[in-house]
Parts: sequence; structure tokens; C-alpha cells
Amino acid sequence: MNILIHPTYFPSIATFVAIAKADKVTFEVCDNYQKQTYRNRMFIYDANGKLPLTIPVIYSQKNRQLYKDILIADDENWQDLHWKSIQSAYSSSPFFEFYEHDFQPLYTEKFQNLLDFNFKCLEVIYDCLELPFEFETSKMFEKQPQNLTDLRLLAENRKEKEQHFQPYVQVFDDKHGFISNLSILDLICNEGPNATLYLEKQNISL
Repeated sequence: MNILIHPTYFPSIATFVAIAKADKVTFEVCDNYQKQTYRNRMFIYDANGKLPLTIPVIYSQKNRQLYKDILIADDENWQDLHWKSIQSAYSSSPFFEFYEHDFQPLYTEKFQNLLDFNFKCLEVIYDCLELPFEFETSKMFEKQPQNLTDLRLLAENRKEKEQHFQPYVQVFDDKHGFISNLSILDLICNEGPNATLYLEKQNISL
């Protein structure tokens, strides 16, 4: 299956289920930016349950802006806040210590462009999952792409269908139960080397 999908901030598990099963991945880079999507937001599992982490961006609703032109707002110390939240959520998970040094540079190096940062996150995750970082990028925006399975809806967290994935042990599941389809970070920190096999066994709802 050849898929078309958005590059997002530490993508959801559903996104990586699709990537792990795809024969070829094409990332959409020619679309207009949309607020309140996974483009600049991910969900992790902390002591209080499902927690959104959102990258602040410079965006005006008056004029349409391409996703690839969106800049990260530099007036908030978001990197430090996100990293502390990730540490708090996953420091006691089985594999956080193993991957911590892969993740941490993403929260110390400065990035100007949101799309560049998201691709860097993807590169790190592909490496953690031991997947080859091979993909194509779209050359133009197509509302109905040809010869590609359109999975761009997976970036729209307000519109996506609920995903019922096989439960795995999560740090705070004794408090709030299993929470499905969080950021891929949750799966990697809790399942480690088993994460890729887990992804291959799941199916997504569209």
C-alpha cells in the first residue's frame, strides 16, 4: 500500500501503524496549515491522564499559509516545558532511559520552521523503531490524490475515528486505564524494541 500522510509532531500511534505497514510513504508538504491538528500537537499520558503538548506557532487566520511556511513562535519556552512534561510522564517507564538521549536534543536545539522540526522528530522515531527513513514528499496539493491511499485525515485529531488498539502496559494505567492512540512516544517508552512488532499487528479505523 502506498500512502499519503501528514508529517506531524511525534505522530499518533495510528499514523505509525499506517507507516509500518506501507510499501511507500509520501508526506504531504504542499497543504495549507490548519490549527488544532496534530501538525503542532501530540498527546502523552501523565499522572492526570491524557495531556496535550502544543508547539506555539506564528499563524494568521486572515491569510492562508502553507504548512511548510509556518514558523515556530519563539516567545515561549515551550521546548523546556515539553521536555519536562515528557520526563515526568515517562521517566519511570521501562525504556525511557534507553531512548532519552535520542529525544533530548530535540528540546535543546533551536528550530525556526515547524515542518523541519516535525521531520526531525520523524527521523528520530524511525531510528528508534529501526525503520529505514525512506519517503517521498508531495510535489503539489491534490484534493483527491491518484495512486495513493489518502490517510491525511489522521492528522485531524478533531475528526479522526476512535482507534481501538490492543492494550499494552502504560505507566499510569492503574489510575486511568489504557488510553489508546497517544503519541508514538508512549508506545516506544513502554514497549521499547517490541514497538515495531506491535504496530504491525494493529489495524486503523478510517
